[in-house]
Amino acid sequence: MTTPRLLVLRALLADPAQERYGLELAGAAGLEPGTIYPILVAFETAGWLSSREEDVDVHAAGRPRRRYYRLTAAGETAARTALDSASARRRTANPRPAW
Repeated sequence: MTTPRLLVLRALLADPAQERYGLELAGAAGLEPGTIYPILVAFETAGWLSSREEDVDVHAAGRPRRRYYRLTAAGETAARTALDSASARRRTANPRPAW
């Protein structure tokens, strides 16, 4: 699991039930937009995310339609497991001195 993927999972877990669009998630994760979309596609393909395209008149809104993402139940479990595993690896790799 790469650091950018872990950052996206952390951003999604901040409020697992909330739908978030790609650019919003990029900002929350501290990533560039070009980095986030392949990650979102991979998570959706794995069944960790569901997505939907908003129903908006693009001319009235003055912007393109957004695709909203939300963690699935399986995705929430997998995200927590991935973050816990990464945290455990960090602790093992960098143990604190016992003083």
